[in-house]
Amino acid sequence: MKKNTHPAYHVAKIICACGNVIEVGSTVEEMKVEICSACHPLYTGKKKTMDTTGRVDRFKKLTEKAAEKKVSGKKKERVKKAKAETKKVVSKKKKK
Repeated sequence: MKKNTHPAYHVAKIICACGNVIEVGSTVEEMKVEICSACHPLYTGKKKTMDTTGRVDRFKKLTEKAAEKKVSGKKKERVKKAKAETKKVVSKKKKK
């Protein structure tokens, strides 16, 4: 086997944001993580509640706004068609 081909192996310290320190073997001497098994909700059993009703209400508001835009968009098309028709009539009168 060739010498000096593999990186150095250390007993590494993994330091969590909660203050927990875990020692493992690694090629890096020290690692910092945001969450570990001591503070993760899955392992601790602490459940985070989410505001699902607020999300549903927000979704309903967005769909209502989209529906209103579709209705108001149809009215604008009708107005544009009416204006286009009057322009055609005016242009015919000028040609005579």
